[in-house]
Amino acid sequence: MKHISRTVTVGFAVAALTVTMAGCGSETPGGQSSGASQGSGAGDGYVYFLNFKPEIADKYDAIVKQYKEETGVDVKVVTAATGTYEQTLTSEIAKSQPPTIFQINGPVGYANWADYTADLTNSDLYKHLTDSSLAVKTSDGVWGVPYVVEGYGIVYNDAIMKKYFALADKKVSITSSDQITSWDLLKQVVEDMTAHKDALGITGVFSNTSLKPGDDWRWQTHMLDVPLFYEFNKNNVDLTKGTPASIDFTYSDNMKNLFDLYINNSTVAPTELGAKTTDESMAEFALGQSAMVQNGNWGWAQVSGVQGNTVQASDVHMLPLYMGISGEEKYGIPIGTENYFSINSQADEASQKASLDFLTWLFSSDTGKKAVSSELGFIAPFDWFAAGEGPDDPLATEVTKWMDTEGIQPVSWSPFQVIPSEDWKKGFGSDLLQYAQGKMDWPTVKSTMVADWATQAKAAK
Repeated sequence: MKHISRTVTVGFAVAALTVTMAGCGSETPGGQSSGASQGSGAGDGYVYFLNFKPEIADKYDAIVKQYKEETGVDVKVVTAATGTYEQTLTSEIAKSQPPTIFQINGPVGYANWADYTADLTNSDLYKHLTDSSLAVKTSDGVWGVPYVVEGYGIVYNDAIMKKYFALADKKVSITSSDQITSWDLLKQVVEDMTAHKDALGITGVFSNTSLKPGDDWRWQTHMLDVPLFYEFNKNNVDLTKGTPASIDFTYSDNMKNLFDLYINNSTVAPTELGAKTTDESMAEFALGQSAMVQNGNWGWAQVSGVQGNTVQASDVHMLPLYMGISGEEKYGIPIGTENYFSINSQADEASQKASLDFLTWLFSSDTGKKAVSSELGFIAPFDWFAAGEGPDDPLATEVTKWMDTEGIQPVSWSPFQVIPSEDWKKGFGSDLLQYAQGKMDWPTVKSTMVADWATQAKAAK
């Protein structure tokens, strides 16, 4: 597995937190508890894990039962409801027995919770990372250890692609999807597929570009990461210093290239995108209405879970987000992480140790590793996992393939993690919708986002 260069620091503004005290009890407001015991008390240590991912809550419940059977140690799991993690953590951290394991979302999350993160420099969890630069750390210590690596790109259904390449009157000379290695080829293939969409049995080449507020993250964050990556590299911007004071959006026309390709070769008209969601987009792909969709390896569950799904796992593959940027042929899909475990430094030593013991078991024992790969579906960034021990779903396999492709480097996630604020993302997403609907031209989209970046970066300092 290649090392993924991604060094982060904490030169980010601390977001203001409103601390809301909650009543006692095992049930978290907006969350759910596994009901497992917290242990016999602080003197003996206890393990309380506040889970970030509701979609795998039941998997963790089964895992902690296995852990109890093997070790005799209870682990309490509480899962925050979608969109309420910070609120739930704020409430739970103030209790007499607060979470001992919680999640931060990178350097910004560390800035929020620095007073509660223990130094993990000497932990086995940190020592066994395949790439130590993935951790959230400063010159003083290691404060968050990533537990899953993810990647995203243009997901495609090769059954439909093979049908296209078999057409006698196709306009391209290439004969398979894996020969699409540039923006020019991607554009030619997509536009020719649109011309043949009836013969291919699809409504559009791409699933809808969901631009409903809250569902536009694939564009205002993930797609944007790519042009920012090249801009920051070109200008030698040191992202370890935090959010840059300004950006030029040097490769804005390149992002426009791909965005236009999406919205003009889609299952729906651009004017309809303001009401479309990610779930609808993935369902269109699952039902064979589209041949391509931008998303990450986490999207396989959405595809396979759709009633009437026609997509076979063996046909699901991933392409990079080609945009026509010079040198992009040397880079693959964006790969990184936003998910880090931290240990509560305010918990007693016995509880901190017990919590690290649980996490070490989860990622190093045979039972734990099997659960991580098969049940949680994580591509875990630890050397405890040998080749072939990762998840076997097709998109996870694609991420691993791109990580291991000789001569190809991943696009770092660092750029989108230094975006000034969520408000900035919302504003940019809104402008992308206005553009798609013909209500704003692209130069205005560019100038507005550049100006807003400078304003919000300055305010964050």
